[in-house]
Amino acid sequence: MPEFKTMLYSKEGSFLSPVKNVAVIKFNRLDALNAINDQFIADLMAALDEAEKDKDVRSVVIGTAHDKVFCTGADLKVAQTLLATPEKVRVLVEQGQKAIDKIATLSKPVIAAIHGLCLGGGTEIALACDIRIADEEAKIGTPEVGLGLFPAWGGCVRLPRVIGLGKAMELILTGGQITAQEALAAGLVSKVTKIDELMSQAMWYGAKLGGNAPIAMKLGKKAAHMSFEGTYAANLKYEVDACVECFKTKDLGEGIAALFEKRRGKFVGA
Repeated sequence: MPEFKTMLYSKEGSFLSPVKNVAVIKFNRLDALNAINDQFIADLMAALDEAEKDKDVRSVVIGTAHDKVFCTGADLKVAQTLLATPEKVRVLVEQGQKAIDKIATLSKPVIAAIHGLCLGGGTEIALACDIRIADEEAKIGTPEVGLGLFPAWGGCVRLPRVIGLGKAMELILTGGQITAQEALAAGLVSKVTKIDELMSQAMWYGAKLGGNAPIAMKLGKKAAHMSFEGTYAANLKYEVDACVECFKTKDLGEGIAALFEKRRGKFVGA
């Protein structure tokens, strides 16, 4: 397994499947409350690249090794050093956007397992994931305006898409935090679990997604993202083209046969 300075990487299975086809990335900059710095960004991109290129990996779970924090956002000590040279901020913001966007554009589904504080850049990371679940103690927020900033790593783009403009504006402009149950009601997370069940639930999702046809999931993920980006006609055309691609795969034939034979499909990603 690859090793990183600010996060842990492993391949795991679950009770649904003993096959280790879920990549688990846990933030591990514990002394800084998982605050995001240059090394964190580099490690996150490298870990995602590792999961992307590994043919055995079918899904990714992003969580935390900290017992009270998911991620507290940008490292303010780094931000403080840039006050005298604001022209250098552009590169830092672009790097952060690129790293977080890699989650959204990964060909494999990504699940965020949110435990404890999830603030600023941590919220932006979670927003880029395909499925978000949280435990009962999670608190999610975008506190940037209270410091003189705003969510610039994609948060102002993704948050309105996930929960609607009105609620997103409330969170962004007040800099407030919401509880896990409030996040569930707003549609920001899909499920709230007990603390000791968070990772097992995340792994359930990982295994469930890992049992689906990889090419179909890749194309479906892209089609869903395109609904916010392309024209109506272009999006429908992509769905036609992507559906044709599905019919070229061995997996579709296997899936149909498995349904008729009343068994689980054995998909190979081809």
